[in-house]
Amino acid sequence: MTVDWNAFTPWSALAGGVLIGIAAAMFVLLNGRIAGVSGVVGGLVGGLLRPVRGDVAWRAAFVIGLIAAPLVYLLAAPPRELRIDAQYGALVLAGLLVGVGTRYGSGCTSGHGVCGISRLSLRSLVATLVFMGAGFVTVYVTRHLLSL
Repeated sequence: MTVDWNAFTPWSALAGGVLIGIAAAMFVLLNGRIAGVSGVVGGLVGGLLRPVRGDVAWRAAFVIGLIAAPLVYLLAAPPRELRIDAQYGALVLAGLLVGVGTRYGSGCTSGHGVCGISRLSLRSLVATLVFMGAGFVTVYVTRHLLSL
C-alpha cells in the first residue's frame, strides 16, 4: 500500500482519531464494554453457536456499523484510489497471523491500543508496544532485507 503524501492532511487523520476516541468512550460509558473488535466479533461468532440472551444483537449491530460506515462515507465523498502492493496469498497469511496474534494477545489494536491504554492498563501498553514493534520489524525485514 502506498500513501499519497501530497493528498495527506493531518486534519482528517486527527478528526478520525477523535471520532474513534469518542466512540470508544461512549461505548464503555453507555454499555460498560470495551470496543475491542476482536472481542466483539469473537463473541458474536461464539454467540451464534451458544446464544446468550441480549448479547448477540449489540454485537451484530456493532459489526454492521463497522461495515456500513464506509459505505455511508462513500455517499458523501468520492472513493479514493486504493493500491495494495501484495499478493493475495500474502494478504491471507497476514490476516491469519493477525487473528492468531489477537487470540494469544487477548485482544487487538482497538482493544489494547485505543481502549486499554486510555484506561491506563499496563498489560495493554505492553501489548501495544509488542505488536507495534513486531509490525516495524516485519516491514523492515520484508521491504529492506527481503525486498518483497
